[in-house]
Formats: sequence, structure tokens, C-alpha cells
Amino acid sequence: MLLEEVIRETQGVIDRQLENLLKDKAGYQERIFESINYSLFTGGKRLRPILLLKSCEMFSGDYEKSIPFALAIEMIHTYSLIHDDLPSMDNDDFRRGKLTNHKVFGEAIAILSGDGLLNLAFETMTQYILKISNTADDYRRYVRAMDEIGRYSGIYGMIGGQVVDLLSNDISMDEDKLLFMYRCKTAALIQASVVSGAILGGATEEEIENIRLFGLYLGLAYQIRDDILDEKEDKSIDKVTYVTYNDIAEAKGKVDDLSKKSIGILSTYENRDTKFFKALTEDLITRNF
Repeated sequence: MLLEEVIRETQGVIDRQLENLLKDKAGYQERIFESINYSLFTGGKRLRPILLLKSCEMFSGDYEKSIPFALAIEMIHTYSLIHDDLPSMDNDDFRRGKLTNHKVFGEAIAILSGDGLLNLAFETMTQYILKISNTADDYRRYVRAMDEIGRYSGIYGMIGGQVVDLLSNDISMDEDKLLFMYRCKTAALIQASVVSGAILGGATEEEIENIRLFGLYLGLAYQIRDDILDEKEDKSIDKVTYVTYNDIAEAKGKVDDLSKKSIGILSTYENRDTKFFKALTEDLITRNF
């Protein structure tokens, strides 16, 4: 099956599961469900939950057991976008060609929707863990996966990266700080996805640590490729990016180096089917959008 078909099929699974999770929600707080659905279904690529599902599948042969965790990672990603767009953060009016959440529902509801999605992500995982764990080993594995998602989403991960981004004008930004921000703000949720998927799929400790490194390299390559594609727009607003410190040729060389490292790690999994991840890596680092 072609990469595009696999992605489209997996996106469909994620969309249907998200719709089932949030369908028929009503009550006095109905407005927040409208707001959450508005941001969850705006045409996102579902990259992170796809990475989680396919990582689990690579190690276990299927991804059914990891679906609630994939939904959680997408809810966390969506909450972060809602909050990033707020006037107190990036102050954006549009997201994926549509008005941002706070432009439609107001700042207060947008803040609460982000809060609600973050909380619902952990509700979804904990309820599943309590329901499905049959042994102590099951419980430890599921909780460990949830812990990875929590840490990569928090102050040592995504939120920490956002803090550096917000303070970038006040902390004498340099390339080291920028790459730290990229590791936290972009690569962290990608690492959370592939690592938690590997844990849920029963990967060995060595396999888990290798996929963690793969996620870091892929996340950095993905972000620097974005910088290359957005160079003119970013320059017009004086946004500090990788190409602030390196020219386009150097940036492309860095993406190529990171992608080779990613593929190299995948090649260590001799008895695993890594074709999807190799194809996805190539697609992400050569994309033109």
C-alpha cells in the first residue's frame, strides 16, 4: 500500500474514534464541545497519533491497544494550538485557513477548550488503563506510556519550548537556544508518540531508546524543513529560525544529515517492518508545503 493510502486510512481511524469520543455531548456546557470540535476537526494531518499507532504496530503487529493514547496525543496537540493562537501568545487570526478558536468562540472559551482537551487526554488514557489492564505488567506498560506523553507535553517538553519561544526577544537568542526550543516545542510530541507507541507494542529497552532518538532527529528535521519553506515569510516579520543562523544550503544539509541519522536508526531494527517510517521520513523532509 502506498504511503498516502496508509496515512489516509490511519487518519480515518483517528477521526472516527475522536468523533465517537465526543459525539452526543450536551448540557449546560455544550458551548465548549462546539469549540473543541471546531479545533479538532480543521483538517489537521494527524501526524503525531499516526506515528504513535504505527510505532505500536511496528513492534506488536497491530495498533488496537494504542488507539486511546493516539487520541490523547492529538487532543494535547490541538490544545497547544488553541493556546498558541491566543492574543497573549502568538496572536494569530487564522489556523489552517480558518479563523482561530478564540476568534470564533472568544478568548475565555478558547482557554477553557484547551484546558478541557488536556484534561480529557489524560481522562481518556486513565479510563482505558483501568478498564483494560489484566496484569501488573499491563498496568505498568500502559502507565509508562502515559508518563512519557505527560513528560514530553509538560514543562520539560512542549510547554518548556513554548516558554523559550515567548521569551526569545528577552533572552539573547542564539542557535543553541533555538535548537533547544525546537527539541522541546516540535520534537517532544513526536518523540512522545513514537516512544509511547513502542512501549505499548512491547519493544525492548534498547528498541525504545533507539526510537526515542529517531523521534528527536525526525522532529528537528521536520522543523528545519519548515524554516526553509517559510524563509521569506519569516524574514518579513523578523522571526528567528534556523535560517537566521545558517543559509539555505546549510539548512538543507542539516535536514539531510538528520534524515540520514533517522534512517540509520530504523535500519537497526532488523526484524521489524520499518518501511512505513522510512517512507514517512523521506516524505516529511522533502515536502514542499
